[in-house]
Amino acid sequence: MRVFVIAGEASGDKLGAALMAGLKALRPDTTFDGVGGPLMQAEGLESRFPMEELSVMGLSEILPKYRALKARIRQMADAVLTTPPDVLITIDSPDFCLRVARLVKAASDIRTVHYVAPTVWAWRPGRAEKMARHIDHVLALFPFEPPLMQAAGMGCDFVGHPVVAEPVALPEEVARLCKGTVVLLLPGSRMGEVSRLADRFGAAAERIAAAVPDAQFVVPTTRGVHDLVQARVAEWPIPVTVLPPGSPDKAAWFKRADVALAASGTVSLELAANDTPMVIAYDMAWLSRIIISRMLLVDTVTLVNLVSEARVVPEFIGAACQPGPIADAVLAVLADPAAQRAAMALTMKRLGQGGEAPGLRAARAVLQQFEQAPVQDQ
Repeated sequence: MRVFVIAGEASGDKLGAALMAGLKALRPDTTFDGVGGPLMQAEGLESRFPMEELSVMGLSEILPKYRALKARIRQMADAVLTTPPDVLITIDSPDFCLRVARLVKAASDIRTVHYVAPTVWAWRPGRAEKMARHIDHVLALFPFEPPLMQAAGMGCDFVGHPVVAEPVALPEEVARLCKGTVVLLLPGSRMGEVSRLADRFGAAAERIAAAVPDAQFVVPTTRGVHDLVQARVAEWPIPVTVLPPGSPDKAAWFKRADVALAASGTVSLELAANDTPMVIAYDMAWLSRIIISRMLLVDTVTLVNLVSEARVVPEFIGAACQPGPIADAVLAVLADPAAQRAAMALTMKRLGQGGEAPGLRAARAVLQQFEQAPVQDQ
């Protein structure tokens, strides 16, 4: 079986590697071509060019590279069409991947699979119908997504979220950390997020410290924002432990924390996997705030709330992102985390925790779709 697979960023590389491992386990004769990062390369992919070329976000980053990206789109489509695979699998990065799929479908009947459904349940529902013109099947991360994709004209399988396969710290690793009340602060992984949220998170932390004398604050960082976080935290009037990128203690702190204050995003699922209660806060540029608030289709942006069908994680979005109310919510969650813990456990169960690994489920879904291979009951 020949598979052409494309991933454009680190999260896609992780998904792609797990899928490739699953396909090799079920079909040892599978060969791969395409683009991916170090994890996919470790599974046997010889990437046609560095995946990092595709890892751009935002208009200001994309415009200078537009011509190069357009050439790469054409290059990938031509590569698929020149030696047709049994299936083309594109992973997330829709601005790049779906354009490749469109060119391939326009010139062939090669079957196409896209891994990670667009968030049509949150905003821009028309994206699914547009995608259905050149995608045959979708591998979804959330259990409520298949009906939405099927309604748009595509096949779709829920294959589980990768967070359920991520290892959590062992008790002995957690025990080595400090005593007292640990508050995890997660102001984002992008420069713009940290710039907007750091001062508000710091002000909220100061209020929490005044109410909880033994509170200790920990801020994990990523490579792109570490220096900015360090600079902002240095201005806070409270002591804070900043974890450097790749810190071996990060997983242990996630498990050890009594509560987290986090920017909106998939980090809420990482916290849920560690049974760490949370408060979500986020803000954006004023124009983006206005546009997105008018387009949003759901009453919560927190994935734990959505998957559990509860509204137990407090969130402060846009104009509501203010230190006082945020601090009050953190203190309330610290005092009574029971409802959140139940919702987090339900979220993990619904995302596939305890079942077959998502990469293997994704591989079964691909083989069932294109070869009618039996799918293991879950």
